[in-house]
Amino acid sequence: MSYEITWRLRALDASTRFLKDDPEGLRQVFIAVDLLSGDPRPSGTAEYGSPDLRRMHVGQYRVMYEIADETITSVVVHLGRVG
Repeated sequence: MSYEITWRLRALDASTRFLKDDPEGLRQVFIAVDLLSGDPRPSGTAEYGSPDLRRMHVGQYRVMYEIADETITSVVVHLGRVG
């Protein structure tokens, strides 16, 4: 079963800002997020207050996303830089 990945506007806006300074880093973020369609709870991600809200680190970025098993979707809710 594949999960549909969607991005909240706020997370997309952040990716646009980061893209100017770090296109390769953002490419890695999008690759990692795309992989969530096959496994929304991979090792290396962590629950963030509930089993359906998770956080993962990709290079210098952190991605927060919410999983909705009933609709088979994962929604990226936040993208930020670590440090």
